Amino acid sequence: MTSTDIPGAVPDEGEVVTYERRGPIAVVTMNRPDYRNAQNSVMTYALDAAFTRAVEDAEVTAIVLAGNGEHFSAGHDIGTPGRDHHVQYENKAALWWDHLDRPGGDQRYARELEVYLGMCRRWREIPKPTIAMVHGACIAGGLMLAWVCDLIVASEDAFFSDPVVRMGIPGVEYFAHPWVLGPRRAKEVLYTGDRFSAAQAYEWGMVNRVVAREDLETETFALAEKIATMPQFGLALTKKAVNQCEDQMGLRSGMDSVFGLHHFAHAHNAEVGADSLGGMNAKSMKATATVSVENKAN
Repeated sequence: MTSTDIPGAVPDEGEVVTYERRGPIAVVTMNRPDYRNAQNSVMTYALDAAFTRAVEDAEVTAIVLAGNGEHFSAGHDIGTPGRDHHVQYENKAALWWDHLDRPGGDQRYARELEVYLGMCRRWREIPKPTIAMVHGACIAGGLMLAWVCDLIVASEDAFFSDPVVRMGIPGVEYFAHPWVLGPRRAKEVLYTGDRFSAAQAYEWGMVNRVVAREDLETETFALAEKIATMPQFGLALTKKAVNQCEDQMGLRSGMDSVFGLHHFAHAHNAEVGADSLGGMNAKSMKATATVSVENKAN
């Protein structure tokens, strides 16, 4: 079932993800520019379909993930007309019951296990190199989409943050922070909710390259084309090798434990406050966004 099967459930926004081939490179582009590419379930499953298409195409050797419009992604959809947390979709990532007819924490856990944590883990295991081409905002759930990619090329105007501690929640569902930022930077980013720049992300080892905005596409595809000349099976095995080592360093088990804390925080918010998001919404989160002192100095 899709959102269009329920009359009036969510508006039809057309292709929320586009797909194209450029030689051996598949280009998967998020296409909700009016909402800064906020990720609803429609987009999640469209991304999954596009990635599956790229995996199944033997002529595709590398995949680029991009965002249409002024920003890469503002994160999870928590306030657009297309928010569809109440709509049923066929599970692809988790073998779990559907969330729709479940009460309380069961509903949220079932949905987020599938749509957020499960999908991101599924995409991390894509057996072809993936490159996130990031510009503008890459916030919260946007970080998750970039982090599951093998490489990140960012424009100089890109900025990043995970501000969900303002909701009383210890980071987004795909909790890779200590591995991609290091423990101390991860704590700083989470404790403050500050935005950090592409230059800072490069210094911390989170992104591979930072380029001028006008050169972002050229530089990203030059890198993708260079990778695409390598043997496909060799790339797949190399990706698996690095991912396995990262998991042995605790990535997967760490995410499992933090996912439980994440849902404990949701339940606490619902018990003591107005809702599971600590009374925050997209507008209030944006209004409280801050830039780090280090970034201001630059």
